[in-house]
Amino acid sequence: MKERKAIKERFQDKVAIVTGGSSGIGKATVEEICGEGASVLYTGLEDDGHQMASEMTRHGFKVAYCQGDMASEKFCQEAVAMALTKFGKINYLLNNAFSFVSKSLDASREDWLRTFEVGPVAFALMGSLVAESMKKQGGGAIVNVSSISAFIAQPNRWTYNAAKGAVHTLTKCMALDLVPYGVRVNSVSPGWIWTREVLKAAAGDREKWQPVWGQYHMLGRLGEPAEVAAAILFLFSDDATFVNAADLAVDGGYGGLGPEGLGQTSKFAGTL
Repeated sequence: MKERKAIKERFQDKVAIVTGGSSGIGKATVEEICGEGASVLYTGLEDDGHQMASEMTRHGFKVAYCQGDMASEKFCQEAVAMALTKFGKINYLLNNAFSFVSKSLDASREDWLRTFEVGPVAFALMGSLVAESMKKQGGGAIVNVSSISAFIAQPNRWTYNAAKGAVHTLTKCMALDLVPYGVRVNSVSPGWIWTREVLKAAAGDREKWQPVWGQYHMLGRLGEPAEVAAAILFLFSDDATFVNAADLAVDGGYGGLGPEGLGQTSKFAGTL
């Protein structure tokens, strides 16, 4: 029987880069993978990422924060270089940072460029920048954060949904071309998660909006960032060594729910 490491040791002596790691799903991933032994370089736009790094370092975790904009090719290069300088190698990459530009007919060229440059363009660039380092370590794993929005139409979402759709297809192309590097590439597609953008839309009132938006999901609620992080860590781990070019839905059943919703208002509810 294959020897298995205790779950809290899965990423001992490993190094990860997490883009958009100072909030939401990225932050949860940084916290979870550090808790399992990894060293992490994470990026973000906000100043509070430095405070997060200080607090985690105080608690014995090995982290570094690189503040900047993923739309900049120079910054992407600097982030990878910083990870290699500080930790000596790169085993995992989470492409998470994204620009939530939600527009349709009113979208400007700048809106389109911003959404794609921070999203799929940066995802692709980061993948190409870490590939050689991962190859030297005998391989690695990349996870791209896609979305349920990659697969469906939503009102006033041309920019965001098109960019997430690009991430979905990009993942498969990266997975194929990075096989010679020993690098697996997969994606996760979260449903509605209690991230900063969703909390902003709810004006901070989770209690009010949980049952309203929860109806879009079979489980009747929104997800937590840590629940998405758990799926990401699985795809990074040795438990997923035969998983490549796959998309893992972390959506509480959103993608499988029909137009009847949860059925409470249907005259057929509970009769089948």
